[in-house]
Amino acid sequence: MLNLALIRQLIQEQDAKSSYIGVNSVSHFLFHTYNADSFVESTILFVCIDAAWLHPSTTSMTPINIQFIQETYYGLLRQQKFDEAHLDYSLLGKHKASLKHLADMGNSTVSIFDFSEKKQVFYIANLATTLGYSSVEVENSNGHFLDDKVHPDDFLGLMQNGMLMLKLFLNFSEDEKMNHKLISEYRIRNQEGNYVRVIEQHQALELDGKGNLWLAMSLLDLSPNQGTDEGLKTQLLNYRTGKYLPIAPRDDIKVSLTSREKEILQLVKKGFLSKEISDQLSISLHTVNTYRQRILEKLGVNNSMEAVMLASRLGLV
Repeated sequence: MLNLALIRQLIQEQDAKSSYIGVNSVSHFLFHTYNADSFVESTILFVCIDAAWLHPSTTSMTPINIQFIQETYYGLLRQQKFDEAHLDYSLLGKHKASLKHLADMGNSTVSIFDFSEKKQVFYIANLATTLGYSSVEVENSNGHFLDDKVHPDDFLGLMQNGMLMLKLFLNFSEDEKMNHKLISEYRIRNQEGNYVRVIEQHQALELDGKGNLWLAMSLLDLSPNQGTDEGLKTQLLNYRTGKYLPIAPRDDIKVSLTSREKEILQLVKKGFLSKEISDQLSISLHTVNTYRQRILEKLGVNNSMEAVMLASRLGLV
């Protein structure tokens, strides 16, 4: 059974980071990583984590945000280990055929992400023509056409919620991975320069023999909820039971480090090793490592490099 208390705890921890980069709202994926003691082993609920969302052309992204997100994203992807010899790629061909039919029927945009290859392996952007863009523009985009069309107030939120779900999904049982989907509504700019609401669903298509998330799909359509300036709305749905869990970023929680934690992180930033920090501050090596562990947990990152990058952006060191 899905542990809702665990999910809510993860969401609270993720919410605490929403102020890190001015997130207002999201759907696709990627963001902070957690320490191994607090769900470093997780992945997005199917989450078709599409590298498209890392495309540098996205106007709301700064270079340091892109770098941090890329490092975190690929770090999560590397947590799953695949045996390529035991992956049946005939299944991918079947999914491509059925999803093409679905896209043509609903004039939808669909994609498939291969977590073993760590790339998008199928993309049809029919919705783009509904938004007024030409098929030539879409064909020349290499699967990234809608990236820079997402409302800037929704884009980072999409990544934040998606990364949270990615982490969470890695903790799911095989059954839970196949029974959940991420549903997000957000705004995309049409050819006339106006924003329209779209609804996107991500879910698992295939697991490998070890239960790793292998293939995941994304389905993007126009939302029936037009005529509103409302931002991102994201929900996690168990489509077997019909139960929803809203995923809503908050801005009112801040992260702080103690003076000693800042002091140690400052030395880490300068390249000092734990033993050197121990000698300089006249504290035990065990104490230094304990502080370093707490810093990772507070910042919600996996390693010292990520901690220094994030703390520097926040003005903590």
